[in-house]
Amino acid sequence: MKPDNASEQLVRREDHSVYETAEPVLYSVKDGVATLTINRPEFHNAQNSQMTYALDAAFRRAVDDDQVKVIVLCGAGKHFSAGHDIGTPGRDINQSFARTSMWYDHVNKPGGEFLYAREQEVYLGMCRRWRDLPKPTIAMVHGACVAGGLMLAWVCDLIVASDDAFFADPVVRMGIPGVEYFAHPYELNPRIAKEFLFLGDRMPAARAYEMGMVNRVVPRAALEQTTYDIAQRIGKMPRMGLALTKQAINHVEELQGKRAAMDAAFGWHHFAHVHNELISGDKLGGYDAKAMASSQRPAADPGNGADNKTESDNLES
Repeated sequence: MKPDNASEQLVRREDHSVYETAEPVLYSVKDGVATLTINRPEFHNAQNSQMTYALDAAFRRAVDDDQVKVIVLCGAGKHFSAGHDIGTPGRDINQSFARTSMWYDHVNKPGGEFLYAREQEVYLGMCRRWRDLPKPTIAMVHGACVAGGLMLAWVCDLIVASDDAFFADPVVRMGIPGVEYFAHPYELNPRIAKEFLFLGDRMPAARAYEMGMVNRVVPRAALEQTTYDIAQRIGKMPRMGLALTKQAINHVEELQGKRAAMDAAFGWHHFAHVHNELISGDKLGGYDAKAMASSQRPAADPGNGADNKTESDNLES
């Protein structure tokens, strides 16, 4: 007969993450605008838990500061974000953090419970909370905005993109129906959302603008100036008026079924993880960071962003 702790022994995982920075998110305030800069440029701002929890704390700091009227989210280095961390030395999926929700810790949980509990906390839960912040948020996007990067941009109220930016969610290659914060058919026309996911191609900023996913597309050199000009104009509005307007529009999306749709898609997402593990032994369907990067190299359809290139070698789980 196996000892009582046999099942725990089977699922015990060790964390071997090595962080390249103690500041994965930089924070500054100027003229009523808080800037949150995701700061892992060496890894194209791949999102590990260290970064995610730091970002949550930075959003809280901006909300609590009465001098802050608008929040700008941007990325250091060549790209906004190449997605969730699936292959850097700082990948800390097996590490416990002080949780921000009422979900229990994922570490040492068996089977599908491991990722389900973790992603309820750090992906779906945090993104929903960030989307509902009472202060206006602007994503300033340049370079790659891939998979988990989409989630960070989509929770913001406005997206200002440089003309070299591109957007993609290639996780269908893993057998997974899109990222955890499943806003695709709300950010895009449903038929375009299907194309976006079925092909996994890069969508250039210009097409994202045509689809209504992006508010402005400007030359790279003008990105910061344009973003902060918009932030300053918004910041002149009454704080309560901005909060109520944001709440009203978000409520319309909820009436359209956004929350219920995400709950269903999140369940299918985790069925896919478990299915992958059963048939291949890997929750990600055999794809590592380099394989996903290779899958995003320019394809045959230049109209869908094939001319855009990135040095990113970390594309999403």
